[in-house]
Amino acid sequence: MTSSTSDTSTASAPLVSTCPDPSPGEKVPSWKVWRSPPGQPAWARPALLGIAAVAALLYALNIVHAGYAPLYSSAVKTMSQSWKAFLFGGLNSQATLDKLPGSFMVQALSARIFGYHAWSLALPQVIEGVISTLVMYRIVRRWAGAAPGLLAAGLFATTPIVASMFGHSMEDGALVMCLVLAADSAQRAMIEARLRSLLWAGFWIGIGFQAKMLEAWMLLPALALAYLLTAPGSLRRRLWHLAAAGLVMLAVSFSLIAVYTLTPASDRPYISGSTDNSALAMVFGYNGLGRFGINVPGAENINAGLAPGAVTTGNKPPAGSVEPRPGSGSHAESSSARAGHSPVPSSAVQANMVGGTNSGWDKLFGGRFGPEAGWLYPIALLTLAAGLWWRRRRERTDTMRGGLVMWGTWLLTFGIIYSAMNAVPHTAYVAELAPPVAALSGMGIVALWRLRASGRLPGVVLSLAVAAELAWAGWLWSGYPGFLPWVLWTAVGAGMAAAMVLAPPRLAGTRHPRLQAAALAIALVAMLAPPVTWGASVLDLKYAGNSFDASAGPVPPKSGHVEGPANVRPAEGARSRPPASRPAPPRARP
Repeated sequence: MTSSTSDTSTASAPLVSTCPDPSPGEKVPSWKVWRSPPGQPAWARPALLGIAAVAALLYALNIVHAGYAPLYSSAVKTMSQSWKAFLFGGLNSQATLDKLPGSFMVQALSARIFGYHAWSLALPQVIEGVISTLVMYRIVRRWAGAAPGLLAAGLFATTPIVASMFGHSMEDGALVMCLVLAADSAQRAMIEARLRSLLWAGFWIGIGFQAKMLEAWMLLPALALAYLLTAPGSLRRRLWHLAAAGLVMLAVSFSLIAVYTLTPASDRPYISGSTDNSALAMVFGYNGLGRFGINVPGAENINAGLAPGAVTTGNKPPAGSVEPRPGSGSHAESSSARAGHSPVPSSAVQANMVGGTNSGWDKLFGGRFGPEAGWLYPIALLTLAAGLWWRRRRERTDTMRGGLVMWGTWLLTFGIIYSAMNAVPHTAYVAELAPPVAALSGMGIVALWRLRASGRLPGVVLSLAVAAELAWAGWLWSGYPGFLPWVLWTAVGAGMAAAMVLAPPRLAGTRHPRLQAAALAIALVAMLAPPVTWGASVLDLKYAGNSFDASAGPVPPKSGHVEGPANVRPAEGARSRPPASRPAPPRARP
């Protein structure tokens, strides 16, 4: 989305332009963290540090009240006390969790270092969130410039589900960080045709697989397509690079599965989620095709035993297990009691905590998930469509078009797969939509601003874009009429007034340039006020979500959501055993 001319006049200045990394000899000394590197505006680094500080505040302010997730936190405690449980993700000596333990390993290490507390389990996610925010800036800055990069980093950090997820001990936080790091490495590979960078992308996808299994692989179409279409070099070389990165990705992804498979069954806990003690069945069946209603031999039926129409969360305890009980005097116990709920949910309650309405192809556009990640869908999709059209005649290696392909394919792949799923188990799943939405929106907002300021965009086009975004915000907010209604109506009123000021055919050279500039600023603030308000609501514990179901803002009516049950302390020595339908472990365990 840059101008096709080289004229340096205001009317033909580029809308957005790439801002590559400085060469090694040009880098600022590492201790001067406040100084922008060469090639970037002087205000870029201080602004980025400010955004990172806001992100850290959002994620960490209530960390001591992060709470404990049923079963997951019990497993983390066991893993922090036993290296064998650490390796296998053991809930106890008899059974593992029904997930790979990658993200829980980081939490277990934190518990070993700082002790077992709610905040020590959530601390790794806070760090992962700040890292993701910083890397988002770097990716978008290389692709579209410093201003879009800063805006994208800020939009990502304040995305409601991101603000809640990174403040709790959710394994999705590790996955999002890995996906962002993979995109960062893949982008460098696309620009420079560097095999080493592409291998790093494969490595990060593999690490993400350890955190959330097949969800990490959902990024592969975006990275592979963008590299194949954009990277310099012959087609043969690009295919060879992709094959090498794929091998690295597979090796890292299957590393723990190989450990499980090659270790004799008598020397490890039983693998939950499977009926034949198989890690492959647990990963690719129970946590994979089972999400789409496809039963795989050797995998438990993830929806078995639920009431008609119920939605499983995917981490229900094994049949016959003993669930965690709250510790005396815990914050969670008291908050749950005040809310009038049982502090520990039964399996049936856990299986329906997110509600049975999260199904259907439109699940991402309203209800539970829309307000968590979808405020900027209109501007993101507009940027994608307009950007691909404007760059359609550029050379094959055009970096900006390659970025549009990567972000657009990422957004569409995750969106289509989640829409096709029988049900999205947890709200935190939609956090994987936040990076592409933030990147595309950051680029699009800056481009629209500069187009209108230079007089190259008819005022009515920008006014319609602002009106569409505000109308969408009103639709998403309409299901929550009691939640800060004055914010919505102030944003809609101010934004529509600004749109009317911007609507006249010409902007540059008008009799009231300051009024027009103010209208642009008001329109921008009005568009961003709803998602930022929703994200900032996590500063209030009432709207911060919990470690079992991260979410920001109010709970939707009739969602089936139960507040408070995730904030429980696992009982000392809480135990779980394989279901009666499974074969008993080969030998008795202490």
